[in-house]
Amino acid sequence: MRENSTVTYPRVRAPPGPPAPVPAPPRYSAPPRHCEMADAGSLFCFLMASCAAFALSSLAAAVPRLRTRRTAGPGDGMNVLFIVVDDLRPVLGCYGDNLVKSPNIDQLASQSIVFSNAYAQQAVCAPSRVSFLTGRRPDTTRLYDFYSYWRVHSGNYSTMPQYFKENGYVTMSVGKVFHPGISSNYSDDYPYSWSIPPFHPSTEKYENDKTCRGKDGRLYANLVCPIDVTEMPGGTLPDIETTEEAIRLLNVMKTKKQKFFLAVGYHKPHIPLRYPQEFLKLYPLENITLAPDPWVPEKLPPVAYNPWVDIRQRDDVKALNVTFPYGPLPDDFQRLIRQSYYAAVSYLDMQVGLLLNALDYVGLSNSTIVVFTADHGWSLGEHGEWAKYSNFDVATQVPLMFYVPRMTTSSASQGERVFPYLDPFSHIVGLVPQGQRKKMVELVSLFSTLAELAGLQVPPACPETSFHVALCTEGASIVRYFKSSEQKVQKKENGCNDTNKYYSEEPVAFSQYPRPADTPQWDSDKPKLKDIRIMGYSMRTIDYRYTVWVQFNPENFSADFEDVHAGELYMMETDPNQDNNIYNNTLHGHLFKKIVDFLKH
Repeated sequence: MRENSTVTYPRVRAPPGPPAPVPAPPRYSAPPRHCEMADAGSLFCFLMASCAAFALSSLAAAVPRLRTRRTAGPGDGMNVLFIVVDDLRPVLGCYGDNLVKSPNIDQLASQSIVFSNAYAQQAVCAPSRVSFLTGRRPDTTRLYDFYSYWRVHSGNYSTMPQYFKENGYVTMSVGKVFHPGISSNYSDDYPYSWSIPPFHPSTEKYENDKTCRGKDGRLYANLVCPIDVTEMPGGTLPDIETTEEAIRLLNVMKTKKQKFFLAVGYHKPHIPLRYPQEFLKLYPLENITLAPDPWVPEKLPPVAYNPWVDIRQRDDVKALNVTFPYGPLPDDFQRLIRQSYYAAVSYLDMQVGLLLNALDYVGLSNSTIVVFTADHGWSLGEHGEWAKYSNFDVATQVPLMFYVPRMTTSSASQGERVFPYLDPFSHIVGLVPQGQRKKMVELVSLFSTLAELAGLQVPPACPETSFHVALCTEGASIVRYFKSSEQKVQKKENGCNDTNKYYSEEPVAFSQYPRPADTPQWDSDKPKLKDIRIMGYSMRTIDYRYTVWVQFNPENFSADFEDVHAGELYMMETDPNQDNNIYNNTLHGHLFKKIVDFLKH
């Protein structure tokens, strides 16, 4: 055992296997658009005239009904607008970034409780989304890649939208909410989670096509891809279509008496960094710097490094002939990536601004909880890494904010706008978050948190073995942190029904990432389940990030903590960028015991 603790710990194993698979729902595809925009390029035109409403019928799913008694909550009886963004690290004005132009998201933050230390449970799309939508950690969903459906592969777990649906909400999905494909049964978990078939933009099928015009006039599948929208297939982009459809549904729902849960998933700033070229004007290249630590740290274990293979596969990166796995990108190209990431964030901000402005326009701002977050972060050259696929903060940390009318802000008077649209090209003044909380929180807590805010009964904490339990959560509600960032939270002792049982007095965020080998391989970023040999379990507190890379058996989903391959320990006060690994120079047996005890229970 390569660990400087004198205590021996047994293997942490999952139970022998999941229950008998539930019948998988049939595959569904999104229906054709019922309404078309008169002017696809002008969303404001659409705000003035809604399409004719179409029938919203809830299809009965072949799962147990989950309706529970209601309890009083801050947003009792309110609608929910759940906005989730792909690959968005907290490069936002409301998080202290001085370069980015994000006035609309900052405006939302000014009316919200903002968590400055929120973390994903795995820094890759499908595992993270299934985790926070089911309220279970990746070791319970058993999804570390993209190639299994949890209802069949692990257990028939209810989801957050399913819970709202079974409690009388019309639930709707627009854009990328679940990761599409096998991991959501090719249906975004419809009809279990959604009242109507999920909507996907018609143009998302072109996302990885050769649509980026090079200097030679030819089209390429580039990483850096500012474009002329009029030249794109259909004359639009997927996130523009997503905004249009979400606004259309808001117009439909304003005439209904049913509460709704509307999930809206935006794709940018996910690669390719394809966005309207006008947004480059916001970020002159001379203002773009390199990452503060663009080198591979000397004491970084090779197993911890992600070799950013999906970046290497883009045409413009291929042309650079960068060596694998550590070869750095040229400085000028690093600046181009960072410039385009920021531009894509401002493009996203415009979409969010239009959506929230529509919420105002239809008169629902005072009766709708708004949640804004991302599935994980994205490295922008820190530690010589790009993309996600690691346990570093730049890959796991996400923005997280909650707008709850009459709780996070006073109610707007009749006719007063809560979210007037702010033009990123002209709005300069920054807005301060309504309340900032520094407690460590996790995305796995979203399910229980939203249930409590909406006045639904908070799902119970999962027992140690929960594969047979349809409704429970492994993340405690964080509503208790809304009142004060420094206030001590009293721990309740309610046995199995105590959703706080996972939290000690020191809030901790756990993340994990799989690897196929001790050294970087071509599949290190996204190993398939059968190829996983090592799991990196990471524990983040206000003071430190501690990670152990241990042997993992994909056949029985067991982690062997007696076989530690490598470790990382970074102290935040002296090493906020996580560059100086002191794991081999520090006694940390108590931290090792803490992470093992958590995973065992």
